[in-house]
Amino acid sequence: MRVAKLPAGFGRLWTAQTVSSFGDGVMHAALPLLALTLTRDPMALAVVTAAGTLPWLLFGVLGGALVDRWDRRRTMWITDVARAVLLTVLAAAAWFDVLGVPLLAAVAFLLSLGGLFFDTAATAYLPDLLGREPALLQRANARLRGAQTAASGFAGPPAGSALLALGRAVPLLADAVSFVVSAFLVRSLPAVPQPVADARESLLRQARAGAAYVFRDRLLLGLALRPAVGNVAFLAVETVLALFAHERLGIGTFGFGLLLTAEAAGGLAGAGVASFLGRRLGTGTALTCTATVEGLAVLGLATAPDPYVAGLALAVCGAGMGATMVLGPSLRQAIVPAHLMGRVASTSRMLAMCAAPFGAFLGGWLATTSDIRTPIYAAGCLLLTMTAVTATMTTNRRVEAALAKAATTSEPGRPEAQEGAPDVRRPTEVPAS
Repeated sequence: MRVAKLPAGFGRLWTAQTVSSFGDGVMHAALPLLALTLTRDPMALAVVTAAGTLPWLLFGVLGGALVDRWDRRRTMWITDVARAVLLTVLAAAAWFDVLGVPLLAAVAFLLSLGGLFFDTAATAYLPDLLGREPALLQRANARLRGAQTAASGFAGPPAGSALLALGRAVPLLADAVSFVVSAFLVRSLPAVPQPVADARESLLRQARAGAAYVFRDRLLLGLALRPAVGNVAFLAVETVLALFAHERLGIGTFGFGLLLTAEAAGGLAGAGVASFLGRRLGTGTALTCTATVEGLAVLGLATAPDPYVAGLALAVCGAGMGATMVLGPSLRQAIVPAHLMGRVASTSRMLAMCAAPFGAFLGGWLATTSDIRTPIYAAGCLLLTMTAVTATMTTNRRVEAALAKAATTSEPGRPEAQEGAPDVRRPTEVPAS
């Protein structure tokens, strides 16, 4: 079957997100190094790190409700401009040598809050731009994921370290410029029909309705549980990975960087073959297979006798993750009504973000009380258990039924409620908090 071409507007969105991802990669390396120039206190460094995660935990669902009320294209470019201004202020503070940990933490919080609004709006805008065509969504998300991995995982971090050597303000200004370029490109994107928000409902009630929509739909719940449980497992591994590489694999800093590069390379490959897997196996079966691959690869990492086997295991795991992160969001964008897209996307992301700290704690506790390999074994077993549990929730039959309902749903402004799905327009069906 011939798939329609991606619209011209997608190229501008892809370029905007690629440029922005490069800036994110620059800051991913520069921000912790910048914090180290201010303090060596582990608790102070932890405050800066935690500040970047708090917006998703505090405002994830409410942010999605706001995005569903606002024009998504305008939300994206205004957020980019605001983040550019924030980084310019931070660069000025660094230039005049008045930068401190409290300011750094505050900016990290606000940048992450901006990322919440931008990412949620972009997730909701893409299906409208592509007409909710599943094949187009898979191709588009594969290209976006591949570019994001290359820009933020390969190109950005080395550039961030190099720019920081030129001065503390330099990487901050570079990231600010990336946001300005992204804002300019997003501002030029074509307008899409905007779902009409129900002004009679409070923001909190709309947020709860979006969360309820996820938890009452088995397919959407299965799609949300995979990254949530996956984050527990992967953070448990990440917590001990550097120590495992040093003590058990006998590799230093450079070798550890190569291990992470192998994982990123696998992620690129996985994103590239995601659409093929979806066509050959069906999206539901492909998601189950990629999740199984991730679990088996993590167990392979735990048993790795040398760095070469460990690198191969991480590459395979990265491939599974890359494919999963294309197939899952593409399916969600194809089946969720437009007026709920922001809330559903932010609810799923919030679940994943909330799960991450538990994974870090689990990894540290198991490594302390048992052995350095134990968190990795536990992560592999957790991933395989999660796969078994969610396999019945994301079957090909469920996927095809959801796609068929979405294709027949009329949505001039707000769609009619789907059969078997919660009617989010009825407040009595929203569970009390």
